[in-house]
Amino acid sequence: QVQLVESGGGSVQPGGSLRLSCAASGFNFRWYTMTWYRQAPGKERELLATISSGGGSTSYADSVKGRFTISRDNAKNTVYLQMNSLKPEDTAVYYCRTDYIDYWGQGTQVTVSS
Repeated sequence: QVQLVESGGGSVQPGGSLRLSCAASGFNFRWYTMTWYRQAPGKERELLATISSGGGSTSYADSVKGRFTISRDNAKNTVYLQMNSLKPEDTAVYYCRTDYIDYWGQGTQVTVSS
């Protein structure tokens, strides 16, 4: 069955960096666009970044453009989100998603606080 397992979250001070990973299984990962989302307490889920199946095309929400970078390794069935210059408002649970199926993993918590 499809699995998306996010990892790499944690607590970091403002201005710090984290690299999130999402390990995929149960489908042909290399064929599908992948997307990172986040959801902060009391807020709607927000689309952050998308990467095409081959990795040649990416897009970002204005809120993270210039600070976050999405990438993928199709040999490892993994998509990444490099997050730099983190702000307290980046605090949320982060999720990855595939176009293959309507499925949400458990997410990984990111907390940005001094």
